[in-house]
Formats: sequence, structure tokens, C-alpha cells
Amino acid sequence: MTTTSTKPRSDRAAGSESSALVLGFHRGVIELKGFFREWDNVAFTFALPIVLLLLLGSLFDGVYEGSTVTSAQYMVPSMIAAGVVSATFVNLGINIAADREDGTLKRLRGTPMPKSAYFIGKVIMVLVIGFAEVAIILGLGVALFDLALPTDPAKWLTLAWVFLLGVVACSFLGIAASSLARSERSAGAVMHLPYIVLAFISGVFFTPIGALPDTLARFGAFFPLKWMGQGFRSVFLPDTILPQEIVTTSWEHGRTALVLGAWCVGGLILCLTVFRWRGRRER
Repeated sequence: MTTTSTKPRSDRAAGSESSALVLGFHRGVIELKGFFREWDNVAFTFALPIVLLLLLGSLFDGVYEGSTVTSAQYMVPSMIAAGVVSATFVNLGINIAADREDGTLKRLRGTPMPKSAYFIGKVIMVLVIGFAEVAIILGLGVALFDLALPTDPAKWLTLAWVFLLGVVACSFLGIAASSLARSERSAGAVMHLPYIVLAFISGVFFTPIGALPDTLARFGAFFPLKWMGQGFRSVFLPDTILPQEIVTTSWEHGRTALVLGAWCVGGLILCLTVFRWRGRRER
């Protein structure tokens, strides 16, 4: 005599999704513990945007015409965007390439754990790291460069949605780009090269962004980093700085959300298309 489950498919699917979320949360805790145990990786991940902010903030001086914003204050939100991209795109790409080479991905794929739980864990990890990066850079901006924190709740809401969309988009791109690295040793170069190039053409290392050559500015506008920087600047800088931006009429929050949302969708499609569980040397 055989029996069949009378549990509706919708209930089973809901249970599976719930299980993936729970396992993903536990996986995120494991990922965070592993990340913070490697102090050299922790130091480099947090130090890169912080050191660049301190160096460039000290090199550039002066107040922009028609505004009370200094060059260092202008750079703080841009470095927040760079820090988030470093914590997500770069960190994930290198981390997943290492998991692929040491066999972690292969072992996880052979367990009953849903594959989505692995990626949920990674996203939880970079969310925590990215939030810590934002807090540290903001603290330095306030303490060293007299950056004023906004009092309008709407600006903090803008910070939240730009941060979340940026994290999701750059996480998907980092997961997809991890497949480009042939080994863990080459992953650093593979991930840092596009990061540095995009930082330059997105105005992170160039202040103000309106001074960028038009061709570079138009090319940089295709990528998330430019819009993350602009979104963060809209939170922490007054509207009087708008003439120094590429656009002078508004902060273009609608376009920022559209571009970052498009990269979330495009990044997910890239992940589903190019992500590899095995190394290129494995058959």
C-alpha cells in the first residue's frame, strides 16, 4: 500500500523557502565568523576606502563656489559608495573564488542545503560589512571634516534605499564576476581592476564629478557606482553643491532607483547565466 502526501504544493514551497531563509541566516553567521577571523582580510577590506579618504581628503582643499561644502566633505559620500562596492563586489568575488578553489562550493552542492541558502548567507555577510563600512566612514567624515549629518528623516530613508539597492546590485555582480577568476590567487587582480577603473570614471577619486571629461562621465553613468555616489551625496550635501554635479536641476532620485534596480535584475541574470560551482580545472 502506498501513501501520498496530502500537503498542498503551495505549503511545501512555502516551507522550502522558509527553510532556505533560516539556513541562509545560519550560513550568514558562519560567513561573518569566518570573515572576522581573518584579520588581514578584515583590515584590508575596511582600510582601503578609509585610507583613500584620509589621503585624498588631506590633499584636496578649498570650498566650492556658491556653497559651504569643502572638497573633503564632498568626497565622504563618494567614499561611502566606494566602501560599499569594495565590501560587496570585490569582497564577494574574491571570497567565492576561494570557496570554489578549496572545494567548499563542491561540498555544499552535495549537501541537502538549498543552493539559495549559500547566497543568502553571503548577502547577509556583505550587508553587515557594508553597514559597518558606512558607519566608520561617516564617523571619520563628521570627526575630521565637519560633515553635517542630516536631520530630515527623508534623507535617512534615501540613504537606506540607495544602500540596499547598491548592496544587492553589487553583490550579484560580484557573484557573477567570481567565475572570471581562474584561481584564488588571480581573484584579487580580477576584482580590483574593474573596481579601480569604475571608481575613477564614477567620480570617486575625482572631485567634483562635474569636472570629469564628458566621455568618461557618460560611460561611468552606465554603472552602479556613479549613482550610488550621487545618491549618498544627495543625503549628506546641500542642494547648493548641485552645480558641481553632472546634472544641475535635481539629484535624480528616480533615475538612481531605476539604474540600481536595473543592475539588480541584470546582475541576477548574470549570476544565473555564468556562475560556476566547479573550478575551470575540474571536470
